[in-house]
Amino acid sequence: MKSSRFPQVTSRNAIASVLALGMVTSPALAADAQPQDSDAEAQERVVDDVHDRRVDYQGNIVVTAAGLEQLDILAGTSVFEVEEIQQNLAGQIGEVLVKLPGVSATSFSPGASRPVLRGFQGERVRVLTDGLGTIDVSNTSVDHATTIDPLTAERIEVLRGPAVMLYGSQAIGGAVNVIDKRIPRRVPDEPVHVDGLLSWNSAYDLREGGASIDVPLSDRFVVHVDGTYRETNDMEIAGFQLSPVLRAELLEEAAEEEEEGELDEAAELREAAEQRGVLPNSATRTWTANAGFAFIDGDNSLGVAIGWYDTRYGVPTRPGAGHHHGEEGEEGAEEGEEEGEELVSIDLEQFRADLRGELALGDGLFSKLITRLGYSDYTHTEFEGDEVGTTFDVEGIEARVELVQQETRSWRGSVGAQYYHRDFFAEGAEAYVPPNITDQFALFTLQEFGSGPFQVEAAGRFETSDVESQPLGIERDFDTLSGALGLIYEGDEAFRAGVNLSRAERAPSAEELFSNGPHIATQAFEIGDPDLKSERALGVEGFIRGRLGKAEFNFAVFQNWFDNYIYLTGTGEEEDELPVFVYLQDDADYFGIEGEITYPLYDNGDFTLLADLRGDYIRASLDDGSPIPRIPSLSLLGALEAQTAQFDVRGEVQWFAEQDRVAEFETATADFALVNLSLSWRPLRGNDGVSLLVGADNIFDVTGRRHASFTKEFVPLAGRNLKASVRFSF
Repeated sequence: MKSSRFPQVTSRNAIASVLALGMVTSPALAADAQPQDSDAEAQERVVDDVHDRRVDYQGNIVVTAAGLEQLDILAGTSVFEVEEIQQNLAGQIGEVLVKLPGVSATSFSPGASRPVLRGFQGERVRVLTDGLGTIDVSNTSVDHATTIDPLTAERIEVLRGPAVMLYGSQAIGGAVNVIDKRIPRRVPDEPVHVDGLLSWNSAYDLREGGASIDVPLSDRFVVHVDGTYRETNDMEIAGFQLSPVLRAELLEEAAEEEEEGELDEAAELREAAEQRGVLPNSATRTWTANAGFAFIDGDNSLGVAIGWYDTRYGVPTRPGAGHHHGEEGEEGAEEGEEEGEELVSIDLEQFRADLRGELALGDGLFSKLITRLGYSDYTHTEFEGDEVGTTFDVEGIEARVELVQQETRSWRGSVGAQYYHRDFFAEGAEAYVPPNITDQFALFTLQEFGSGPFQVEAAGRFETSDVESQPLGIERDFDTLSGALGLIYEGDEAFRAGVNLSRAERAPSAEELFSNGPHIATQAFEIGDPDLKSERALGVEGFIRGRLGKAEFNFAVFQNWFDNYIYLTGTGEEEDELPVFVYLQDDADYFGIEGEITYPLYDNGDFTLLADLRGDYIRASLDDGSPIPRIPSLSLLGALEAQTAQFDVRGEVQWFAEQDRVAEFETATADFALVNLSLSWRPLRGNDGVSLLVGADNIFDVTGRRHASFTKEFVPLAGRNLKASVRFSF
């Protein structure tokens, strides 16, 4: 455990304060606030954490902020239930969601891939677990894994739109919220409840499994344990590892080396250029373990959980890119060249503790008090071969309290506060970010007015941020104010249409402010700017969703205008023999369209044939009209799915257009299409708790590269991938 750098008095006071607030939500203290349910009623009641649940027009569970049954500011909400998670299972959360409209992934490597929402990534997308941030460093750099294992997720919520500010200014582009069962939400009816998932695939030589067990100790008390294990070998790819442009560069360099008589160097360059079939140094190994318990008494609950996340994964590096430490002399430089040839890997560990409480407040102004607290102790070590290169340590706390208002016929809402503290420390030859501390405090509210066909919705958030680096002697303070206003029309047959206006602000992160040095994993020399200003955006979004005849649809179009937009771009220069990337600010515009439609081509009650169409398009430019780096290309997905009581068969084609609208020092990405096929079987009639799935992704073994990926030139997507899995719940 780290202690010397973490402000003990501040952190302990914060923990004590929030724990005290959480204990206030104890059902024992709330006995007089709410009539007690009968045992049968208590067992039937599902206590969700910070969310109420409703069924949307597709039969999915859509999650909205507590107390707001129809918060349409979250117009871009998508929900993955366990069936979709099983069908799209991957080791990193970014790869699980890439078939959703408006969603791509950073795809840095098989061991590290974060979601990209509407073209936004990094500091503009929050990845949450049960409503709180992951408190890791996955948002600071694309090579850092996200400390969430999809194997034990109950559902995944993808939230796009201005009301995501509920979760923090860093969600200016959206949020992904993973709901798991580490803190149980209900007391099982059976003596022991078991959920599990086992999976295998060929492209990664994947072997993975996870299981969770819930045991009721009484009609109000339940304990939970879960664990997962995943191991893969180097990923199989369809063709050459390198893009045509990079292959040509290496072959040209090889020819030059031959002319100079450097035959060994020429042979190495040619070998790198001809690498195909396998992505070297892409193997992964991950395991997790969690335990928790909850006391649930009607509308009141209190639960805690602790967990461990551990992963080791290879970091594919750009072939032909030597790596040196600039401060070494000639002899050191020669040794640096040898070091540069060492394989790079990352060993990541996180201990996490969580608390969640709900307290029914009776018939006053507020109906419910919700408390969430998360603590993380995180260590991330980058290795060059067996030698430690750089170590990143993060210790942090995030806490939220939310008061849900009593619902009336024409008014629903909630107000809340949020606190975040992160102590970041890095040491080693390539600690490109100096030690720093970030503190944030925010107040937020969400309100909905109206009971007729027209409704008005409003959201607001004030946040103050303090970012300090003592070694640099720099401290920056930022106050940001964000708000959104929406007008919604609700017609017959679940038809809804609306328009949202928003103003959002985001304070720059410590990495954007203070970075200055070589980053081994990304093979870049990154330079921040301590004088960066807060990023501001005005936005408008229109949407329609619902049912028209037999068709179910969801479409949105949006436009954002940014002031002081922060972005990382190449300069064309080199430092320590690495390309230099700097953080700059400029005005910017984002425009996008996304949508999906599902239509039953045939339905006789026992057999249904569905057509599923999805697509998205994003165009993003700086003030001078030049493209913003790493914006995903136009993508379309078409699928046919046959459904019966026991079998589902799905065939789909996902096409990605060429992206030739690129920033300076950025290369174009070729178009490609992935053809996938899957068969699901539920062998127990009337029981969906057991499901077997077999399938094949990228059937025609094509080479694909995501334009949003920092490593697309030398890290393609997986080739043909046969897969099988079994999910069980009993």
